[in-house]
Amino acid sequence: MKATPLAIAEVVLLEPAIFEDERGAFFESYNHRLFEAAVDQRVAFVQDNHSRSHKGVLRGLHYQLDNPQGKLVRVVAGEVFDVAVDLRQRSPTFGQWVGAHLSAANRRQLWVPEGFAHGFYVLSETAEFLYKTTRYYSPADERCLMWNDPQVAVGWPLQGAPLVSGKDAMGRALADADIYR
Repeated sequence: MKATPLAIAEVVLLEPAIFEDERGAFFESYNHRLFEAAVDQRVAFVQDNHSRSHKGVLRGLHYQLDNPQGKLVRVVAGEVFDVAVDLRQRSPTFGQWVGAHLSAANRRQLWVPEGFAHGFYVLSETAEFLYKTTRYYSPADERCLMWNDPQVAVGWPLQGAPLVSGKDAMGRALADADIYR
């Protein structure tokens, strides 16, 4: 597995070793030992999630304040632009974002550690998005950062106005958001 820290070093792009021949392909989509070595921390996942979205859907930017979730995300059908925003107040990269294209074709995964808001934008006709979390979903604890906050200025590769949920449309600006202290 190739592990590449992004501009915010705690967010890591993971690329599996892929073995292809005339029959098809094989790769380990998850190996606990290799994953922990790649992100240089001990991680225990407790929940797997799967979402299906249509082209132009933007989900996020989500986070849980008191029960923060680390997320290992990947796409098994289609393509998305995936984003993590640092919400750790004491971090030198507070308020900054990183993003990566994840697709079934490139088989990349992104490690989004606790302390970050997360979201993605669907570039293909549909996308099947899978992610493991380090803590259980806690609806009462969920927060949403405004996906188009000018202070954060995520460079979404939008193809027209995105389709967002009512909850995501009500996301808070970074200046007013609950953050990790």
